[in-house]
Amino acid sequence: MRVAIASDHAGFKLKQDLVGYLGELGHKVVDLGTNSEDPVDYPDYAVALGDAVSGGTAERGILICGSGVGASVAANKLKGIRAGICHDTYSAHQGVEHDDMNVLVLGARVIGPALGRELAAAFLHAKFSGEERHVRRLNKVKALEARG
Repeated sequence: MRVAIASDHAGFKLKQDLVGYLGELGHKVVDLGTNSEDPVDYPDYAVALGDAVSGGTAERGILICGSGVGASVAANKLKGIRAGICHDTYSAHQGVEHDDMNVLVLGARVIGPALGRELAAAFLHAKFSGEERHVRRLNKVKALEARG
């Protein structure tokens, strides 16, 4: 799977760890930065990642900031993006299975690298169920997005 990954300065170290790990799992990784721990603004990286996912450059995305909250808020403002902040594996796979989540958001100051790897794997291995009730709900979410 082609996976876009981006972070702000607080998520840089976790991003670097995940880039290597995702490659080991056989995924094609599109690293959208940041490239150091120098302070940057997380909305800029949310936009870059969201554009990659909604534009088809990547099938899914992983976005990282300090808590995950700011990046999640920013990403969910973008058309076609369904981002979920997850710090447990159930939410990471269930968000895809039920809600067709296409961006996993992580808080690097909340979780460590081992859990980050588990979350990324759970997210990337999950598939949308396509069950009628989930499709119906997803269509309602898309209608909310269309309202602007």
